[in-house]
Formats: sequence, C-alpha cells, structure tokens
Amino acid sequence: MTRTQVSFSDLRTAAYCPRKCYYQRTLPDEDREPPSEVDAIRVLATRYEELLEAPPAALEREPIAIPPTRYRDRLTSTRRRLEAAGHWDRLCNPSDRGVFAAGKHCRGIVHKVLGNPLEPVLISSGEPPDTGVWEPQSVHAVAAAKALAWQRGERVERAWLEYPAYGVIRSLELTTRRKAQFRNALRTVRELDGPPARTTNRSKCDACEFVADCGVKTRTLRSLLGL
Repeated sequence: MTRTQVSFSDLRTAAYCPRKCYYQRTLPDEDREPPSEVDAIRVLATRYEELLEAPPAALEREPIAIPPTRYRDRLTSTRRRLEAAGHWDRLCNPSDRGVFAAGKHCRGIVHKVLGNPLEPVLISSGEPPDTGVWEPQSVHAVAAAKALAWQRGERVERAWLEYPAYGVIRSLELTTRRKAQFRNALRTVRELDGPPARTTNRSKCDACEFVADCGVKTRTLRSLLGL
C-alpha cells in the first residue's frame, strides 16, 4: 500500500475503533477476508426481484435476518419508495459490480456502481440503524465516492448503503460533516504507529476479536448480574 492510499476497510474500522484498526492491520491479508456468510448475504442484493416473488418457505432458506413475511413486506416497501424516486431499476441493474476504485487517498472495492449520475453502492451484511447509516459506514461510503470520483473524473454527490438481509436500502448525501468524519479517519489511519488509546465505549469490545491483545476487561454476564 502506498503512502497516499488507505484501504476502505481500514478507514471503516478506524472510524469505529482506532485501536481495533491497529491490530487488524497486523494480520496477513488472507486473514482479513470476510467470512463466507458475508458473501452469501451480499448476493441477496443481486436477487431482489426474485426474493420478492419467493414464498415464505423459500425465504426461510435464505440468509435473511428477519422472519420471511416481515422481510418481504419490508422489501416491498423499499421497492415502492425507490420506484417512486426512479432509483429501483438503477439499484437492481447497476452499471457495474465489484469495481476496484483507486483514488488520491484511498482504495477498495465498490460493490455496485450506478451511472447517470455516478454513485457508489456499498452492501452491508449487518443490521441498519433505526435511521440513516452507521458512522463507520458513512466514512466508508465517502471514501468510495471520493475514490470513484477521482478514478472516473466525475463529481459524486451521493452514495448508497444496502442492507439486503433486512430488505433496507438507504442513500446518503456527501455532506460537510460526513467529509470531515472521513478526513478524521484518514488522518487516524495514517498516524497509526502504535496502539492508540482504548475506546471508552466498552460495548464495542464485547464482540471484538482483538480483545485479548488489547487487554480490555469486558463485563461478563455473571458480573452484570452481580454474581
């Protein structure tokens, strides 16, 4: 990796927890690949129309995160909203998929690329927040937009986040605040020359694979119950 380019995954992780990003960067590349279940969920984002027609029994065999009936209702609502705004067909039939984008500051894979106007789409295997998108995903989206804009020589004003396991698709404008969050994450990654301070939000530590390296003492169920 060159001095001027930071990976999308490092930016996303640094926005979540800089210390986790430090430990993640010590892993070999093969250990940083997403698990197979992530790929299975991402494939859902290529099959929306098929999923809308699938009976509940068939949906139960898919890697969705909510009950089949609720999933189909939510995806139907998503399609209706995006069709009204003229975006559904663009998202189901993007100009390109799996595009490697290398910009001035960052690089990585853009899961879908929309045209007219140029917009990146990222696919999350996780759960969406009640509104908007999670901050690390916002940073990732800005990074993808900037890299794509640099590579194509076009302005990018908006990005998309898809949560296919939940039937949710959301857009985000590249606001001044989001760009500032991106710059902060970029600076954090570039300045990592040792483990940064531990996060004060210990809820982030409970499921972290680096908790033993980090030395954080997480609260067990026993301690939470006062036993």
